[in-house]
Amino acid sequence: KNKLEEVYTDIKYLQDICKSNPDFVALLNSPIISEQKKNTIIDAVTQNRLSPITASFIRLLGVKNRESNLPEVITAFVDQYYIVKKIHRAKLTTAVPLSDELRASFVNKIKTANNIDNLDLETSVNDNIIGGFVLEMEGKLVDASVIRDLKDAHKQFQNNDYIHKLR
Repeated sequence: KNKLEEVYTDIKYLQDICKSNPDFVALLNSPIISEQKKNTIIDAVTQNRLSPITASFIRLLGVKNRESNLPEVITAFVDQYYIVKKIHRAKLTTAVPLSDELRASFVNKIKTANNIDNLDLETSVNDNIIGGFVLEMEGKLVDASVIRDLKDAHKQFQNNDYIHKLR
């Protein structure tokens, strides 16, 4: 029906709800709450914010007693959308929040290095890495963090690599 972008917007909205509200996901998974109540709650949460095609699909999930699968359906839809649109995903973890220009620099370098046009870069902050960054993309991991360097140095001292090289 050529409604891919409209449905994608709806799915991202639902994904945000599922990520930000674990009680909503718990409600979907609850065997105690009836399907009718779940559908009423879903309708109340979405409040006519979904396109008719997405809303009817969610009602179909409820009728088939599959509303507990909604988070997985959302993830699968987003994965398929990225494949259709040829969008590559990467996750960048840093010790401090990235500035806009540094983020743009990372995006440009990743696009150039992998010869891709579309990139969705998800960023997160983890102060445990102390400094540097950790980049995950398509099953590959680049760990250029300070904590990794410290662990490597610790392992070398544990093995006494330097003593063996002196002899």
